[in-house]
Amino acid sequence: MGPAISEILPYALGIAISPIPIIGVILILFSSRARVNGPAFLLGWVIGLSLVCLVVTAFASALDVGTDSSASDGASTFKVVLGILLILGAIRNWRSRPAPGAEVELPKWMATIDSFTPVKALGLGALFSGLNPKCLIFGAAAAATVAQANLSSSDTVITLAVFIVLSSLTIIIPVAYHLIGGEKAKTTLEGWKAWLSANNAAVMAVLFLVFGVVLLSQGLGPITA
Repeated sequence: MGPAISEILPYALGIAISPIPIIGVILILFSSRARVNGPAFLLGWVIGLSLVCLVVTAFASALDVGTDSSASDGASTFKVVLGILLILGAIRNWRSRPAPGAEVELPKWMATIDSFTPVKALGLGALFSGLNPKCLIFGAAAAATVAQANLSSSDTVITLAVFIVLSSLTIIIPVAYHLIGGEKAKTTLEGWKAWLSANNAAVMAVLFLVFGVVLLSQGLGPITA
């Protein structure tokens, strides 16, 4: 179980430092229903990420990727494809980064967050972790890695739980900080939001490039061995 956890740590980090979900939860924490919508967003986030991990792990386990060599090669090829997609995404994000000093426009839906109900906040959290292409790629890669490790059922559950908790830290921390930090928390969170908004494209470009290379190396290793 230990080696599997160490292999999925980069993917958890990749999800955790995705700027847009962090900006989203911070905006929710500035809304009129923050004390309810913040935890609802976090719950939705965990549900969405859990579903991705469970579906991919179940599918990979059904193919016996942990014991069947051809199925394992298929999982490795899957990682290579994901790695290529991430590298292409890195190039796209780098080219689309705003010029220094330019005003950054946030997605229009963010302007409607103040009117969100808890159900909408929960749905947004699930959408960010379950259907967001960035989180989907990292979550699928982690789940495929766990399936390839051929762990017992209990160890698989523990490993995926560790992954989900680590991936959620940058959502958990703002929600908890807002609940206990008072006015100081609002000032700090506003600073985080401003920095992430200005540097979103550059952060994602570096993130995609680094983890794209990681996925390529993990996928090509077993195939070329």
